[in-house]
Formats: sequence, structure tokens, C-alpha cells
Amino acid sequence: MESEKKTTKKIDMLTAVEKIVDLSKGSQLNTEFYRKAARPIKYLMDKMELTKEQAVMMSLFIDKSNDTIRISDFSEHLQCSTTRVIRLMKDVDELECRGLVNCSRTRGGITYHVPMEVVNAFKNDEKFVPQDCSGLTCAELFGLIDDIMEMRDDNELSTDAAERKLRDLLDSNQHLIFVQKLKGFNLYEKDEMLLLLFSHLFVNNNDDNIGYHDLNFFYDQRYEWNYIRSRLVNNTHVLLDIKMIEYNNDDGFVNRESFRMTWKAKQMLFPELNLASMKQDVNRKGLIKHEDIVEKQLFYDKGVAAQVADLGQLLEEEHYREICERLKGKGYRSGFTCLFYGAPGTGKTETVLQLARQTGRDIMQVNISEIKSMWVGESEKNIKAVFDQYREKVAQQSITPILLFNEADAIIGKRQEGAERAVEKMENSIQNIILQEMETLEGILIATTNLAQNMDKAFERRFLYKIKFNKPTLVARMQIWHSMLPELQESDIRALAEKYDFSGGQIENIARHYAIDSILHSDSAASLEKLMEHCDSERLEQKESHKIGFK
Repeated sequence: MESEKKTTKKIDMLTAVEKIVDLSKGSQLNTEFYRKAARPIKYLMDKMELTKEQAVMMSLFIDKSNDTIRISDFSEHLQCSTTRVIRLMKDVDELECRGLVNCSRTRGGITYHVPMEVVNAFKNDEKFVPQDCSGLTCAELFGLIDDIMEMRDDNELSTDAAERKLRDLLDSNQHLIFVQKLKGFNLYEKDEMLLLLFSHLFVNNNDDNIGYHDLNFFYDQRYEWNYIRSRLVNNTHVLLDIKMIEYNNDDGFVNRESFRMTWKAKQMLFPELNLASMKQDVNRKGLIKHEDIVEKQLFYDKGVAAQVADLGQLLEEEHYREICERLKGKGYRSGFTCLFYGAPGTGKTETVLQLARQTGRDIMQVNISEIKSMWVGESEKNIKAVFDQYREKVAQQSITPILLFNEADAIIGKRQEGAERAVEKMENSIQNIILQEMETLEGILIATTNLAQNMDKAFERRFLYKIKFNKPTLVARMQIWHSMLPELQESDIRALAEKYDFSGGQIENIARHYAIDSILHSDSAASLEKLMEHCDSERLEQKESHKIGFK
């Protein structure tokens, strides 16, 4: 009895392995073997939380831990058929999933090896505890994903084992935005894994040109890969539907052999990562940057002020995204099209600039004269290119920029009926293209015009918001004069505002003329008389600019 107690005290994991290996030799894993090896098997089962069969297979793996191991080696040791050993492959797969053994699957066959940290655990008679992978940062998470993908690429893990490791990793880090967003799509497991694979290739490899050859390494079952590939080729995969991935383009043609993650996906999934490929400045070429717009106070009448304030609130990013999603959910178009119309100098363009500055939106401004080419057919290409470029900017920017058609009279006027001349046909063609683009717009388009009465009815219907900018009231004119020339006396401000029915743009012109005059003549004191001279000059210039014909 005492000798048994001493034996029990002395047993450890390596001793148990030795006994199991010795007793199993030539045993064919028969009932007698399991009876004789019951005690060391029970020790490993309890110590490592293994089943009876797993304890035996793990012992055989540890015994050959210095070598490359094949299943045929176990058949020889046990002197049993390979079929008998194959029956235990589920247990081997479980050992692999737990990280107790690694598997390499190549054309040369399947081999195994035992990681050194597992060997050390057996040496120290300790239960092997995998690395704690909870509480990671997003960067650390992708580092471990890279390790798992590399092991799968080297055939050290089966697809099932790799997927299990990846899911355990995600489940242990549900505090991360990336994991929450990934899980939030409620995808089937295989589709979720594919999105994770795309994410890995983008984040770890900086790959925006992902081909089928970049993906197929992950799948060890050909039928599974063929099914996934067919859905990608035929544009029926759910990841394409929810706009997480998209086809790349070659010279304007869709390339169904090449993919990239959409800008929407990158913004949604990777806010915790500081990725150089997502730096905004790289993609802001050709845009008026909102932070470069100088703050300016504008004055409107009561009605216009309320409309501009409502539009500004709508364009705040939080509201804008929510409204877009709700509109899409109800089957409506999500694009916002706005028309600012009214007399020159009433603040239409400046209002666009200030709305952009306030809401953090860059502006893509369209030069109408550049669009209209002297070559028939080129103008149509130019206007299509404008909208293509805008779509690209929307995809690249985290906050949707504004597409501004400033002084758009020339392209939104009434279409020519029965157009015969090439120029007239071109004008109508341009307008038709713009009308079509407005129907499918996903973004924000603002057009300004001085001549709304000439606008084609088809355009009028497509502008969701229409704001008429009136000439400023007396009170507004006084406020503008004060903002431009704060040194003026209140009585002088009132006199100017009452005498001259100027727009804000005209008042700004006069203030600039007056500032230049003061600099030239070194006179900093505001002179009402001098200001009135400038006002009369402005009014005269305004009258003469509209003079047509003879007296």
C-alpha cells in the first residue's frame, strides 16, 4: 500500500507518457492495453483535460517531439492498420485546435510537430495553457491574425483549425470596434471568415488589389473554394451586396478578378488602427479643404436664416448618416440636392463655403467653363468624369464632400426643343447626363444660380432643397456694414443702409475699395463722404453693366 502511494507521488506527465508509450507498443490499442495503462492515462486526462484517446495520442506525439511525425509512424509503433489510427484523427484534430500539436499539409503529405512551449509544459509537469488572447488592442489582434494566417498558408493548420482559432480570438476581444462591427453583420460563419480574410490582407499586407490567388490558400477543400469563387465572379456574394468589398477597375472597366475593401468598409471596421493607407490628405487633392475656409459671418432675412440653419443641421455628420440610412430603408434616394438661387452678391457661394466649414466637409467645385469643350462629344465625357471623380472622393473620404456647381445657369437652363445644331444637342446631352446622375446621387450636390426663372422644370423637380437668397433687409444691411467697417458710427451705418439698397457682395466690394483707398492715402479714419463716393461709383457701375442699345 505504501509503495503504491510512493508511486503515485512520483508520477508526473513525462513518466505517464513513458508508461503509455511502452505499454502501447505493438498493442493495437486493445482492451488489455487500456487496462494496464489506465493510471498514467487517467493522470494525463486530469492534468491536461483530455479524453482517453487524446491522452494516448498526445503521449505518442510527445515521444517523437524531436522529429517530424507522420500518422504512419503510429501505425508502425502500435502494429495496427492505418485505418485503426485514422479512426482517431478526430482526436488529433482536437489536439491541433487546442494548439497541442501543429500540422503541416503539403503535397508531400501530412506531418505533425509539437510546439516547444507544449514540450516545456510536459517537462515542468504543468497543464499547457495557451497564450491569453483577451483584452488586445486592434493592432495586437491583427498581429495574431497574421500569425494564424501564416500558419494556414504554411499548411500548419487546417481550414477548420484556423477558423476555430480565429473565432476564439474574436470571441475573446469583443470590446474592439472591429469585432463588434464584424459580428454586427450577422453573416454566416464562412462569409464572416472571408470578410476577416479580406480585412487581414488589407491591414497586414496593405493590399488593395486582392486576387483569387490571394484568397484560395485559406481553403483546403476545393469544393468550398469553388463555391465561394463562383459567388464572387457572378457578383452574388453577400460581401458585395453589403458593400464591404468591390471589384477593382482597369481603365474604367470592371475587373472581376480583382477586389478591394470599400472605403465604407475601411471606415467602419478600422477606426482603431492608424493606417497610412487611410490618411485623408492623400485623397484630398483637388478639393477645397474645410479647414482652409476662413470663417465669415453672414446675414440673412429671417426666413433664409431658418432654412440655412436647418440645412446646416442636416449636414452635421451624425444627422446626415442617420437620415441617409433611414431614407434607404424606406426605399428613397439618399442623395441631397440643393439649389441656392437669387440676385448676385446675396451670399449663395459664401453660404456653401461656411456650411462646409461648419460641418467638416470638403468641397469639390466644378468649373463649368472647363466642362464645355469646343469638341463635340468631349463635354459629355467631361461631365461624366466629374461625377465619376466625385463618387471616388465620396468613397475615399470619411465625411462626404460637397459637389458644388457654382453659377450653374449655363447647365441647368431650359433644354432646347427640337435641337438640330451640334452645340444645342451637346447642351441637351450634358443636361440629360446631369439629370440622370442626380437621380442616382449618393452624396451632396449644391448648385448656385442667379437666374432661377430660366431653370428647366426637370431640374427644379430634382432639387430637394431650394433656398431663395433675397437682397438683405435694412437691418441686415446695417449688420453687414458694421461687420465690414466696425469703426463706423451707428448713425453713419444707418445712413448708408437706408440710402443704398446693396447686396452683401456689393457692400463687401465697397469696403475693399475703401480699405485700399485708406492704405494708399494713409488715412485710417472712416469718412462717410468718401464711403458715399464709393457707393455712388458702385451703383453707377451696376447701372452701366445693364445698359443695352442706344439712347
